[in-house]
Amino acid sequence: MKSLREELWFSTNTRRAYINISGKVQEVIDKSGIKEGLCLVNAMHITASVYINDDEPGLIKDYDDWLEKLAPHEPLSLYRHNNTGEDNGDAHHKRQIMGREVVVAITKGKLDFGPWEQIFYGEFDGRRRKRVLVKVIGE
Repeated sequence: MKSLREELWFSTNTRRAYINISGKVQEVIDKSGIKEGLCLVNAMHITASVYINDDEPGLIKDYDDWLEKLAPHEPLSLYRHNNTGEDNGDAHHKRQIMGREVVVAITKGKLDFGPWEQIFYGEFDGRRRKRVLVKVIGE
């Protein structure tokens, strides 16, 4: 069995962003040479997420609006976590809802997606560098 571990780095100019990273993940799989196996993709920061869904702008905006209703950024006093001097209590909640990681099968060297599926990096406390782990395992 072979494996490859790589990190993808992101820096957004906004507090929240949703980035389709499917192409970057496929590049790591291509580099690994693995044809049959699994690919783990996970956010290495507790205020970011990795999830799978459709790359449709309306849906992405709907997610953003929905998450902001569930865990609004303001008022900052809404979150005890912000008493530590942080202002990202909402980002921790958003990450919990959207998830930490995804695992996708690799078949014939390609991500084995269902219709419309894509891998996204969800950023909920941006404006600094953060990383995503990609671990490919297989033959």
